[in-house]
Amino acid sequence: MRHFLAAAAAAVTFGLAAPAMAETLDIPSGTYVNDPTHTSILWKVSHLGFSTYTGSFARGGIAATVELDADDVAQSSLNVTVDGQGVTTGHPNETDFDGEIESAMFMNTAEYPEITFVSTGIEVTGENTAEITGDLTIAGQTHPVTLQATLNQAANHPMAGVPAFGISATGTLNRSQWGNEGLLGPVSDAVSIEIQAEFLPQ
Repeated sequence: MRHFLAAAAAAVTFGLAAPAMAETLDIPSGTYVNDPTHTSILWKVSHLGFSTYTGSFARGGIAATVELDADDVAQSSLNVTVDGQGVTTGHPNETDFDGEIESAMFMNTAEYPEITFVSTGIEVTGENTAEITGDLTIAGQTHPVTLQATLNQAANHPMAGVPAFGISATGTLNRSQWGNEGLLGPVSDAVSIEIQAEFLPQ
C-alpha cells in the first residue's frame, strides 16, 4: 500500500532525485551525498476515496549519492538506499500501523528491509527541470520509475561553506507492480511520491 517511492521510494522512492536540471551547473563536478537533516520522502495513497493518507520514511534511513557531472548534467548518476523498516505514519492509536505497512500485507520490508533506486537515465527538460528514470527495488522486485525533478538551487552553501544543491522531485507508481496488493481497491493502487533533498560534497 505504501510502496516507496521511494520511494520508494523512492522512492524512496526514493526514490531521491538527482541534480539533473540545467544542462550545466555552476558548482564543481564530483561525488555528493544527501544531508539527512534536510532529506525527506513522503508517500500518499487514496483511502476509500475519502482522503489521501500520507506517510514517510525516517530521514536517517535515507542515503543518496550523486555522481555529478556539472558540465553535462545528463551524464550524472544517482544511487539511493532507503531503510524500509523506517516507515512513519503517525498513527494515533495503539495499533502498530507502521509495522503493518512494513509487513507482507503491504511493503514486506520486514523481510526485505532495503529499498533502492538506481538511475538509468537523466533527461534535462527545462532550465531547472529534468526527468530521472531508474530502477526501483522493493521486496526483491525491480521495476522502472520516472521522477519529475526540479533543481531548487545550486550554489555555495552559506552555512556549510561548500558547494551544494537542493532538489524537489515527484513521481507516481502502481504498488501492485511490486506485489503490494493489501486492501487493493479500497486503498488506491497508485502511490504518489514527494522527495526533498539537499546534497553536499562527500
